[in-house]
Amino acid sequence: GVVFFTDSTYEIAIAKAKKMQEVIEKLGGKTVEWVDTPIAETSQRMPQLTTTLLQKHGANWTHSLAINDLYFDFMGPSLAAAGIPGSGAAPVNVSAGDGSESAYQRIRAGQYQAATVAEPLNLQGWQLIDELNRALAGEQWSGYVSPLHVVTKENVEFDGGPNNTFDPGNGYRDEYKKIWGKS
Repeated sequence: GVVFFTDSTYEIAIAKAKKMQEVIEKLGGKTVEWVDTPIAETSQRMPQLTTTLLQKHGANWTHSLAINDLYFDFMGPSLAAAGIPGSGAAPVNVSAGDGSESAYQRIRAGQYQAATVAEPLNLQGWQLIDELNRALAGEQWSGYVSPLHVVTKENVEFDGGPNNTFDPGNGYRDEYKKIWGKS
């Protein structure tokens, strides 16, 4: 029983939420509700919205999938007030994007968020420079796509986790330096 959180202000957010819903339903999951609420207003909206969703759906609300960690930043107090423990109880909250510091902290503590799909911002910055260098040299783009990384309690301390960020420990900086002829 999934509640999907998205923001129709952004086409990408709607596309992401629809894809999540498609995958969940294909796997046999059920949509409990589709919630369209602005990311910019989560601090004001999420506490009451969480309470309303609990009253409306009760035990049928087993999971939350959001397009961004911000939706969960303001959900915990309402869940706690309803007597729902932070870890191991429904709804299980998963964000399909961001990897914010607060998400890392919630996941590490086991408090109202089970996972986030973190973006490797440092790696993407290095890749951007490499792609610009290639373009300026008249070369094709590298074809490299950043890896998908789902941060969970089991792996939160790896690949930049102690700094509350996803920064792959795969030596990418040294590889780019080799490509660019730097040491």
